[in-house]
Amino acid sequence: MSNYNQNEIMSIGGQIMNIFSNTDLIEKALDVAILRHQVISNNIANVDTPGFKKSVVKFEEFLNDEIKLRGYITDEKHMPIGNVVRDPEVEKIENTSMREDGNNVDIDVEMSLLAKNMIWYNALIEQITREFGQLRTAITEGRK
Repeated sequence: MSNYNQNEIMSIGGQIMNIFSNTDLIEKALDVAILRHQVISNNIANVDTPGFKKSVVKFEEFLNDEIKLRGYITDEKHMPIGNVVRDPEVEKIENTSMREDGNNVDIDVEMSLLAKNMIWYNALIEQITREFGQLRTAITEGRK
C-alpha cells in the first residue's frame, strides 16, 4: 500500500504534467527555430536571384497571444484555457525591394537573423536539457 494520500498523488501528477507542458512548448519553439533556419538559409541562397522575394517565419506574435490568454487551473476538473499554440506561418515579403532586379534580400540582415536564430536554438536545447534533468532527478530521488 502507498504511503501517499490521494491529494499528494494528484499534486505530484500535476507537477509532472507541468514539466511536460513546458517541454511541449519548448518542442514547439525548437520546431519553429528549425523552420526559421530553413527559411533564412533559403533567403541567403537566393540573394543573387533576380526577382526573389524573401520569406519570414511568424510565430512570436502567436506565442505572445497565447501567453496573454493562458488561464490558470485551480482545480483538476477545470478545462485548460489557451493552451494550444498555433503553428508558425511562413510569409513571403512582396512589398519591398533591395535592388532594381526586384530582389529584397539583404545579406547582412539575413546573416544576423541566422546568428540570432542559432543562439535561440541553443538556448532552447539547454532549457529542455534542464527540464529532463529535473525529471531524471525526481525519478532517481524518488527511489531513495
